[in-house]
Amino acid sequence: MTAPGSIPSGQRGLLVACLFLAGVHAAGAVRAEAPALDVPILFTQLPRQPELEKQPGRCGGMLRCDYGAGGRIVRLEPDGRLRVLTEGFDSACAADVSFDGQRVVFAAKRHADDPWNIWEMNADGSGVRQVTRDAGNCRTPAYQATLYTLVSPEPWYQIMFVSDAAAMCNEYGGGPATSLYSCKLDGSQLRRLTFNLSDDLDPFLMDDGRVLLASWQRMDLDRGMRGRVALFGVNTDGADYAIYCGDQGQRLKHMPCATADGLVVFVEAEQVGWDGAGQLACVTTRRNLYSHRTITHDAQWLYHSPAPLRDGQVLVSRRPADGSATHGLCRLDPRTGQTEPIFDDPERHDIHGRMLAPRPQPDGRSTVVNEQESTGKLYCLNTYLTEASHQQHMRPGLIRRLRVLEGVPLRAADTSVYLPEAPSGSIGGPGSTRNGIPALVQRRILGDFALEEDGSFHIELPANLPVQLQTLDENGMALRTCGWIWVKPHEPRGCIGCHEDPELTPENRLVLAIQKPAINLTLPPERRRTVDFRRDIQPIIDQKCARCHDGRGGGLDLRSTGLAAFSRAYVSLLAAAAKSAGPNQPVVGALVHPGQARTSPLIWRLFGRNTSRPWDARGPQAPTPGACPPAGAEPLTEGEKTAFVEWIDLGALWDGVPGEQDRP
Repeated sequence: MTAPGSIPSGQRGLLVACLFLAGVHAAGAVRAEAPALDVPILFTQLPRQPELEKQPGRCGGMLRCDYGAGGRIVRLEPDGRLRVLTEGFDSACAADVSFDGQRVVFAAKRHADDPWNIWEMNADGSGVRQVTRDAGNCRTPAYQATLYTLVSPEPWYQIMFVSDAAAMCNEYGGGPATSLYSCKLDGSQLRRLTFNLSDDLDPFLMDDGRVLLASWQRMDLDRGMRGRVALFGVNTDGADYAIYCGDQGQRLKHMPCATADGLVVFVEAEQVGWDGAGQLACVTTRRNLYSHRTITHDAQWLYHSPAPLRDGQVLVSRRPADGSATHGLCRLDPRTGQTEPIFDDPERHDIHGRMLAPRPQPDGRSTVVNEQESTGKLYCLNTYLTEASHQQHMRPGLIRRLRVLEGVPLRAADTSVYLPEAPSGSIGGPGSTRNGIPALVQRRILGDFALEEDGSFHIELPANLPVQLQTLDENGMALRTCGWIWVKPHEPRGCIGCHEDPELTPENRLVLAIQKPAINLTLPPERRRTVDFRRDIQPIIDQKCARCHDGRGGGLDLRSTGLAAFSRAYVSLLAAAAKSAGPNQPVVGALVHPGQARTSPLIWRLFGRNTSRPWDARGPQAPTPGACPPAGAEPLTEGEKTAFVEWIDLGALWDGVPGEQDRP
């Protein structure tokens, strides 16, 4: 390890060149008039690991690898002195600085076999103490501002971090899912804040006291087999989780930070390598959903872990895209994309740079969350309010009911239901398909009910449970489906409409649903209903479909005879879906679109008409010739048609029977 106050000889010349800006940096000629930083900075140094750096990102390039082994936290002074702060740790990574600039939290482990935990120390490396214990692998910590309730004697401070303590696998089946957690500075009152069924990562505290984070969304197959990673906002108590920056730009958005000039800068890519590096983009805090702008355009460089500086610029790491050199630290102007080099150790990756100085403390937050309670409430003012592209089609009476679905986490111990590796050349990755069939997590119905005449609803739900809402038409088909959301204990969560424009102010009126008690949807897990193919759909096919569709002459084979894992009928209806979409395209099949009954040609045949809606752009839109069963055969009952609709809208599962391992 480097002694305090000294710089290895191999770095000294390069450091002087970068800090005092005389000479040439790997990025090109350095301007002599460029200023050096006037405050110390902290950053992580990772040793070069050629085998790790050759690896692709996890889960088909959706997530970066779990780097950090052998890392250390260092402090760089404006005069060029470099000091290692984490002597005695096997590995340390990703530091954050307190608001007064006096303390630092970081993820570390004393020994190689230890789990990652959160530690705190003084800004000079003294006073090291452990914060988290027995909370899974804890990474990427950040300080929170004050939190208080109306009955609190005084506000208190917390830290937030990412952990795999829930011991669940992400929806892709590609490894442990991570969620956002918080605790007090002494490690007490550990709370899980987010309940997305795939990974949440990279928390950043905004000036208004809300938390910005990256969230992997794979609740449906509309964006291809892997889904997307988008930016979301959430309160520091886990309440009011909502989209912040969506589909504009590239498919993966992570590592966000907010600048002093009202920008949110982040890394984006179509898929990432081992470190998650990509190009930089931004949105404004005033129009975060509609102001996406790409900052960097040079394909020779990849960027990593931006952090704000006082003047509106960001401290960011970058490396050559071909991996020929390590990450170095730069100052970057988000308005122009211009960079100025600061420091680069050619033997180590220099990442997660942070300004070591006092900064304004973000707004504190009050909370109504009461962990002693088991339910929360959710209300909507008008489900007919939606985005402009759909609004013109939302005629009165179109939406009849609301279906509420529970998402059942895939426990880490149950990952054997997924393939360890997808076949060569397939669009999936580890866990994305099972014998070529697109895989979605199990869903159970908490309930469905009629909406009020004004389109409002008011429901009571189990707290801390991932749910989806589906608005239904007269045939019980889902018109719109939201992503995973949840209510916290005692939270009264509200929304304006169904995918409404969040920048618009709702009409000021007292809706009908709020004038009545909330509809209770708190059935115990063993009473929550699901619909699966093996138990509910195959018997209908055996009785009314397989006689005609027996595979003769190369036709559709709906027989129940078994294959390796499924019946021939299930494979015939779904296997084509796995081959028909590109990596970013909706997963559709010849007859079934998992998660969307209304666009599935199988449903068109059962109902004798095209049931898709004007806003549906995927799949064939022409009517499907011929109805099933044909004239003269025994028709399907309304209940049997509903079973097919629910089966597809719930994800077209083969076996959705709840088991003991599926219960919360």
